[in-house]
Amino acid sequence: MNLLNTHSRAIKPILCVGACAWTTLFRVDSLPQGSVKIIPSDALQIGDGMSASAACAIVALGGRAEFWARVGDDANGRAAIESLKTAGLNCDHVKFVDGVRGSFCSVIIDSQGERIVIPRHDPALPSNADWLPLDRIARGDFSAVLTEVRWPEGAAAVLDAARRAGIPAILDGEATADGVLESLSRKATHALYSETGLAHLLGDSSDTLDVAAQLQLAHERFPTQFLGVTLGAEGFYWLDREGALNHAEGLLVDAVDTLGAGDVFHGAYALALAEAMPPHDAARLACVAASLKCENFGGRLGAPSRAEVVDRDRAARLSGSM
Repeated sequence: MNLLNTHSRAIKPILCVGACAWTTLFRVDSLPQGSVKIIPSDALQIGDGMSASAACAIVALGGRAEFWARVGDDANGRAAIESLKTAGLNCDHVKFVDGVRGSFCSVIIDSQGERIVIPRHDPALPSNADWLPLDRIARGDFSAVLTEVRWPEGAAAVLDAARRAGIPAILDGEATADGVLESLSRKATHALYSETGLAHLLGDSSDTLDVAAQLQLAHERFPTQFLGVTLGAEGFYWLDREGALNHAEGLLVDAVDTLGAGDVFHGAYALALAEAMPPHDAARLACVAASLKCENFGGRLGAPSRAEVVDRDRAARLSGSM
């Protein structure tokens, strides 16, 4: 297994499309109960979001990423995008919308890495995606597309364009409004679900099924897509072309902040696809990157470098501790 790729900077950028917010993170000993005032041991503010954080992870791992989104044109929206630019993202095609408030979020994270997330999105933010420069996908500017469910119209447009262009069209499958996940899954080449996302897709009938049966049920709906599910510390499961269940593990770590771990997984996996890594290597890269993120407070700021992933994977294999 080889998780190292020294040519990431030579690969075309990965396009990440979705929503973003100006987020305040507070670190506390324990999550609050009832009416209480808590003094955090640490706090910071960043621009983040599912695809935005995945894009930052791609850059941290040595790749290049471009972010498309629409945001409110106020202090929160501007601060979020400036934060993402500082992380190395190309945000030239972010649209600032007059008269709309930028999304903002507060996150409280306890000493075990668990959290409370309180987001606020302006319902006046327009959903149309007709302004997106989809011709850039068609002319081959990108090696892959990664998107999510928080902006369904934008996700649908770029997934369709990516499939027409013959590049990976990757969906971060989270729970959302009824019908959205089903529709977007049909447009993706790779649908990578969270545990709650897959359960949302399949409905109550899947509650008693194991992961293999759940993925097989999803495969019956989407027989041409690559399907997988992340299960936190249990790693990543996926079906191969013959319908056999495969599994990749992450690392055993002391988690202090799980915020953004799934986003780091998706960013790392998208980069691995762009590098044409074998499926097991791609899954291992993504699992190790997500594990290492959990060791650091700061949401997406904990995304590791490629060298860190390679070194920790090698050490784990030598020691026999996965």
